[in-house]
Amino acid sequence: MRSIWRGAVSFGLVSIGVKLYTATEDHDIRFNQVHAVDGGRIKYRRVCSIDGEEVEYSEIAKGYELPDGQLVVLTDEDFEELPLASRREIEVLQFVDQDEIDPIQYEKTYYLEPDPSATRPYVLLRNALENAGRVAITKISIRSRESLAALRVKDGVMVLHTMRWPDEIRRPDFGFLDEDVAVRPQELQMAEALIGSMTGEFDPTEFTDDYREAMAELLEAKQSGGEVQPLPETADSGAAVVDLMSALRRSVEAARGGTPAEEAPARRAPAKKATAAKRTAARPTAAEKVTATGATPAKRTTAAKKATATGATPAKKATAEKAPAKRARRTA
Repeated sequence: MRSIWRGAVSFGLVSIGVKLYTATEDHDIRFNQVHAVDGGRIKYRRVCSIDGEEVEYSEIAKGYELPDGQLVVLTDEDFEELPLASRREIEVLQFVDQDEIDPIQYEKTYYLEPDPSATRPYVLLRNALENAGRVAITKISIRSRESLAALRVKDGVMVLHTMRWPDEIRRPDFGFLDEDVAVRPQELQMAEALIGSMTGEFDPTEFTDDYREAMAELLEAKQSGGEVQPLPETADSGAAVVDLMSALRRSVEAARGGTPAEEAPARRAPAKKATAAKRTAARPTAAEKVTATGATPAKRTTAAKKATATGATPAKKATAEKAPAKRARRTA
């Protein structure tokens, strides 16, 4: 990596010499503009609108047009003379919790490497940030532009996130925000169940850039003169979704691997009754208990006689059950 900025981090009276490196890179497939007929590259010339002559890159300056149409020309020397301390210094202004910064404010990310003579104060500030669990708010000027920045620690290295100024963030002015949109409790419960089914630990390596892979296959097929394989058709998951609740239910079932989604926990009550019935059926009878103890037929006969003596024979039980029917016939 090549550093794009060099200066110092100012932490109170402590100055830490650092170099700035771009932390991200683009892996997009880049295209050139060509003539569709013969494939010739399309080139652009820098031409002055007044004299029509082509201008060298070294002769190009920056201009700003005023409201009255007058043009102000600025050179590199003009930018170098701007009285900005943030051009060569990253001054720590405040320490805040990272949760207080909305991610919409983040713009670009950079790594900070200490100079050989500044390793010790660099490690000091790094460890202090980690122990305090805070993020340092700073300002930095990169490429003629001053930005707010958040300084934090990642994998033992201090990372700098440039941020947008508050007036650079647009406010969402949408009509539905003023409407009173009602959401059914069942729909909200099903949506929360779907979120729970799809919740997991974030691992960016599990995701792939499908567009880039498809474009690479297309370029390879074009180069070899072959044909591009079409994408497989998505299988029909069933009947068309007619309402939001149906879509949520089917989404939860798909996330659970086909397990039916319950609309409400109260519907699980019958399962408890079935469990109670199983427990009742699992209880052994008196005869089974006797058999399980290894009692002889004689002992079982004696037990049966005792049961008969108490008047609890099966015949008497059946007679007792039929008694109400006999009384009903007599009354008639």
